[in-house]
Amino acid sequence: MLFPGDMSTPNSFSTPPQQALAQLAPRTVLLLATAAGLSVASLYYSQPMLGLLTDDLGVSATQVGLVTTLTQLGYAVGILFLAPLGDRYDRRWIIAIKSAVLALALLVGAASPGLGLLLVASAVIGITATLAQDVVPAAATLAPEEKRGRVVGTVMTGLLLGILLSRVVSGVVAEHIGWRVMFVMAAASVALIGVACWRGLPSFKPTTQLPYAALLASLVQLWSQHGAVRRAMLAQGLLAVGFSAFWSTLALMLYDAPFHLGSATAGAFGLAGAAGALGSPLAGRIADRRGPELVTRLSTAITAVSFGAMLCSLWLSPHAALVLIAVCAIGFDLGVQTTLVAHQTIVFGIDPGARSRLNAVLFVGMFTGMALGSALGNAALAHWGWAGVSALAVISSLAALVVRLWPVTR
Repeated sequence: MLFPGDMSTPNSFSTPPQQALAQLAPRTVLLLATAAGLSVASLYYSQPMLGLLTDDLGVSATQVGLVTTLTQLGYAVGILFLAPLGDRYDRRWIIAIKSAVLALALLVGAASPGLGLLLVASAVIGITATLAQDVVPAAATLAPEEKRGRVVGTVMTGLLLGILLSRVVSGVVAEHIGWRVMFVMAAASVALIGVACWRGLPSFKPTTQLPYAALLASLVQLWSQHGAVRRAMLAQGLLAVGFSAFWSTLALMLYDAPFHLGSATAGAFGLAGAAGALGSPLAGRIADRRGPELVTRLSTAITAVSFGAMLCSLWLSPHAALVLIAVCAIGFDLGVQTTLVAHQTIVFGIDPGARSRLNAVLFVGMFTGMALGSALGNAALAHWGWAGVSALAVISSLAALVVRLWPVTR
């Protein structure tokens, strides 16, 4: 697709198929998956530590909830204003620059004496962690068309494991060593992967020469022209509301009665979610063979059923409730993450010359839903307890299922 003022075509700037095949060695896929995982993990290290932060910084649970809200909101802002640059400039340079700034922001977070500076650092962490959304289009560009779903699914597995295992690591480290040490460790990992990407990735030729203002304006044009993008954005955003509401409130819920559990236990729930995330490569293969629409419907239904089953934990003993919540976490993480892989397969196939921008549109919707879910989840927990959080997750996932099942009008 061409835009006014864009004299390029997809073939004039994009990586040729033969070059893509040569560049997409298994070690390159592993590097991309690791980079996606370590960068996006920066968004989630704080979640299991919220209980510790309330005590250490002397703030309320509502105030400390702003840490996760601003991080997610910063990610949405970063995707909107920075991710489209991947179509205009060499993604290798963008990944290197964002890695450096992200590492610095994590160090500022570690040194924060109070909540104010930590909130500023959290917003910058969210903005620069969008380098994960430069990595995924890079994988889609390097992959041959017939294997794109599989490659994207593999890289997304790295990203999703980063999301989920980050909670495990941060919960244990924060409880036994301290939350500031966790931020320092995160900064070191991001700096190292930034250097590895600079050395291990090829240069990427731009697919457009649009000026920055026109590049941003083209996001609206892409959104308005492609109903498939709008549908994917809305459905993934609705799923993100329930997903974020759960993970943003889990540590606070476990910290209080009747559980009285620490950050390590809250982080351990990430292992349950990680088991679900391992289904992403399979989702990519099914999307390649049977089409991504089937994957979106099945996965969204799995999410809705899992959140619905989680409501039953309200009537169980604390031990039984923890087991049920862990099982449900496997189910809804599997559903949310495989739906995302299918949605990315859909949008990456629309216009090869606009993959970064199409991915940006999708993830703006998703992380707007994440920020909204974090805010609504904390409010629901404060007013109605775990029942309110569970009900919010059920309603949002059912709404996403309606979006995917609604007949497409042509």
